[in-house]
Amino acid sequence: MTNDENQINVLCQRLGQAHHDKDVDAIVGCYAPDAVIYSLAPPLRDAIDRDGIAAWLETWDGPIRIDAQDVELVVGGDIACTTALNRMRGTKTNGTKEDIWFRTTMCFQKIDGAWRIAHDHSSVPFYMDGSLKAAVDLKPEPLMASGANADNRVGAESP
Repeated sequence: MTNDENQINVLCQRLGQAHHDKDVDAIVGCYAPDAVIYSLAPPLRDAIDRDGIAAWLETWDGPIRIDAQDVELVVGGDIACTTALNRMRGTKTNGTKEDIWFRTTMCFQKIDGAWRIAHDHSSVPFYMDGSLKAAVDLKPEPLMASGANADNRVGAESP
């Protein structure tokens, strides 16, 4: 693993820990100030919104666990990108237990010698049966079609 790959992995682990701890400043600190965000929640395009993140974190009772699987990272100069399947688990303040898988693509930029997230795109597929229902019930297959091993994980914990 190169030094840049290690630094990006540390950044991703820091982001996961910040969600676990519900630390809004640590979450925001992982992103470039002008980052473009395509999150699971509306609107279609967003920027880093500290108040919005803080409000979302308040809807969770206790830690939020986000584990990444099937991580693919490519680094070239001061730009990098990664794709992953993420599992987010936790309990909402209304008592609902959440456990969903979603897809993430992140682009990183080295700014003043430090890697930051410049673009974060998270999504779930939707059923194309006319219902347009989000397919939040999907689970990853043990092996990806490309042959990537499901054990390629960052910050992964046991179920």
